[in-house]
Amino acid sequence: MATHMTASMPNTSVRPSSNEPLHCALTGKPISADEAYWAPPLVTARELVTTVAKTAWRSPGLLGAVLMAEQPDVPYAQDARQQLASRRSAEQAKLLVLLLVVLAVIVTPILLFAF
Repeated sequence: MATHMTASMPNTSVRPSSNEPLHCALTGKPISADEAYWAPPLVTARELVTTVAKTAWRSPGLLGAVLMAEQPDVPYAQDARQQLASRRSAEQAKLLVLLLVVLAVIVTPILLFAF
């Protein structure tokens, strides 16, 4: 996926004209502007973790701006909405599992040494 989170990326609500060719951001299928479903881009757990790690290492002051910046909407095909929803759910589940593993790694030694 070519979309990356950056602090300088403004939210743009400007949609291309109806004669400009569009492609679904998920499937790559050509779609018209009239039938496009506009939504924020799919951000994978890997992209999120990589972006947070790189930003925290290089410029920690921008971490809040990178995480809270609105992403510009991208076009999706109407028939890809269900696929997009399931991909978003899968990415959220991956992130939840990762956070639970990190929490377990932090809490387990504390509990072992406390008792």
